[in-house]
Amino acid sequence: MSTENIADVSTGTDTTAKGSDSTGDVDYAEARETTEGPVYTVSGGDWDDLIEDAKHDERMVINMGPQHPSTHGVLRLVLEMEGETVTQLRSVIGYLHTGIEKNCEYRTWTQGVTFVTRMDYLAPLSTEMAYCLGVEKLLGIQAPRRAELLRVMLLEINRIGSHLVYIATGGMELGATTAMTLGFREREVVLHLLEHLTGLRMNHAFIRPGGLAQDMPEDYHEKVTEFVETMDKRLPLYDKLFTGQPIWRNRLKGVGYLPVDACLALGVTGPVLRSAGLPWDLRKTEPYSRYDEFEFDIPTSTDADCWARYLIRVEEMHQSLRIIKQVLQKLEPGPVMVEDKKVAWPAQLSLGSDGLGNSLEHVRKIMGQSMESLIHHFKLVTEGFKVPPGQVYSPVESPRGELGAHLVSDGGTRPLRVHIREPSFVNLQSMPAMAEGGLVADVIAAIASIDPVMGGVDR
Repeated sequence: MSTENIADVSTGTDTTAKGSDSTGDVDYAEARETTEGPVYTVSGGDWDDLIEDAKHDERMVINMGPQHPSTHGVLRLVLEMEGETVTQLRSVIGYLHTGIEKNCEYRTWTQGVTFVTRMDYLAPLSTEMAYCLGVEKLLGIQAPRRAELLRVMLLEINRIGSHLVYIATGGMELGATTAMTLGFREREVVLHLLEHLTGLRMNHAFIRPGGLAQDMPEDYHEKVTEFVETMDKRLPLYDKLFTGQPIWRNRLKGVGYLPVDACLALGVTGPVLRSAGLPWDLRKTEPYSRYDEFEFDIPTSTDADCWARYLIRVEEMHQSLRIIKQVLQKLEPGPVMVEDKKVAWPAQLSLGSDGLGNSLEHVRKIMGQSMESLIHHFKLVTEGFKVPPGQVYSPVESPRGELGAHLVSDGGTRPLRVHIREPSFVNLQSMPAMAEGGLVADVIAAIASIDPVMGGVDR
């Protein structure tokens, strides 16, 4: 084998004919003679890139989260900063992943409610609503009027509670600890009321396919009226504490700017979209559950900043109180679950000779006396009802934007596929657009203005 073209392995020099002559037109680095010998100046190639990067040697990369008091739980933000200015931002998610959508495929359609309610844990009733509306569309049924009105009432109570947490956590993150104590004080009132009406403070699973799990307690009217009166008195306190407060205004005004074209390009909905001037609210644009019967306004702004989002959410709480008052006026006695005995759960039983009707006492009595009723109820609970094949998308307006349930059925007693279009997940895409070029302190205000819930983002 010829070895004339192989480099000398001992020295690493090129021993080929071309390389052996060092006098040829070969480009070498420039050199200058010193008392210590020649000094070479290396340029070109990767060196230029290194020198270019060296100009930005003050740029640093830091992690904000996933354990951070200002990132709403388990959101991780990777920030590239030059001084106090954010030059690049990347959101890292998935730390709270629960596999809820996949779990729904292994449960009956009714049991799916108990899973989806745990996604957005600040607005669980909104997710229940979207899911149940989808199941009802596939079944071709509609909940009774009383159930639809009560759903609206529960959703608006829940919306107020969610917005209160936005003010409480957002204020705390920006240093206003009074906001946290006040916000959570009012939210506790909301949770007490929801517990009284549904039996649970959170993760209610109260909205079911076909209606509600059960009717309201006897004193619901007085309790809800008392809640509305309390909130009417306390909401003006937030205007006194924040709206007229110069520090709060200066921390939010002009921060987190996101115009309407950017919102549309990124799919952003909810208060963030309405703060850019587009009055898109599914309760008005695509009414569901008799929202078209109510009088309420959709607050908007053209400022497209954190300040506008704050004002919009405060006004939305006032509008929710308006809706709740109208629900109380419209409510009439009636069923809260469809009459179809193949769907209604628990089993809807006929009026007995004792006149007890569908009360829980009557259910207990019949279950103990009628084998057929017991078998039917057992099969309905364990196997569930069959849903005709097809797919459907049912959106609702959650406190954070458009929350839609995409359900696919193959005709069985379990969903073939469940996918939730979660507004927190979509809205989080806007973080780089809001934060890059601004100060790191304003990143906190931008996150708070989106109001993301990581349970909904990761699912």
